[in-house]
Amino acid sequence: MSLSVIVITRNEEDMIGRCLASVAWADEIIVLDSGSTDRTVALCRQSGARVVETDWPGFGPQKNRALDHATGTWVLSLDADEYLTQEAQAEIQAVLAPGPKTDAFRMPRLSSYCGRFMHHGGWYPDYVTRLFRRGRARFSDDLVHERLLVSGPIETLREPLRHETYRDLEEVLRKVDDYSSAGAAMAAQSGQRGGVTLALAHGLWSFVRTYFIRKGLLDGAEGLMLAISNAETTYYKYMKLRLLGKQRDRVGKLSRK
Repeated sequence: MSLSVIVITRNEEDMIGRCLASVAWADEIIVLDSGSTDRTVALCRQSGARVVETDWPGFGPQKNRALDHATGTWVLSLDADEYLTQEAQAEIQAVLAPGPKTDAFRMPRLSSYCGRFMHHGGWYPDYVTRLFRRGRARFSDDLVHERLLVSGPIETLREPLRHETYRDLEEVLRKVDDYSSAGAAMAAQSGQRGGVTLALAHGLWSFVRTYFIRKGLLDGAEGLMLAISNAETTYYKYMKLRLLGKQRDRVGKLSRK
């Protein structure tokens, strides 16, 4: 069973090396880069990956673009800040060797937050479907928080995918801004509207769910930080959605004059 690995990148020089090294045994590695200004592209090419440089249409569409370049029987999709341990590599090789009858595999994902791997707060086991038979799955067109849409059966792997995200508070703040903006844009496309009350209510619920219901408090200080940043992302999403709605109303009024 031939395996293609697909990765999307933009300014990932600090992370991409470990990601690609963990899948160096694959039959091909395809990287779609959307305008990196650091050494990401050079590092990818040095690793033997095939790099395609393109624009940025959003996470889901970009991953489908990468998928369209894959030629293997099976495809493994990774983010630049993800990597496989030796145990995970061996498990994937073992399940693909006999030619599995399933169409996809999901795996647990263990993510770090400001240096700590998080086991609570909804972050683990955080099953993600990333290994799939080419032609049997596509990514959703969501601009953020895309998901893999599989047409057949899915089995579960044991070894976790490692995910080193939110390396420091500066990155946390950047992603709060990025994800809240993308979430607001998606909600606006579906006709939703925001508001101060909605922002406060959803933000508070996000904190309670992360810290108490999903037991983020058991992850110490980082668990509290995660709950707060989740609440902030949700709050700003609905506030930005409110502003988008006001802008849309103004444009509508002007067009009717």
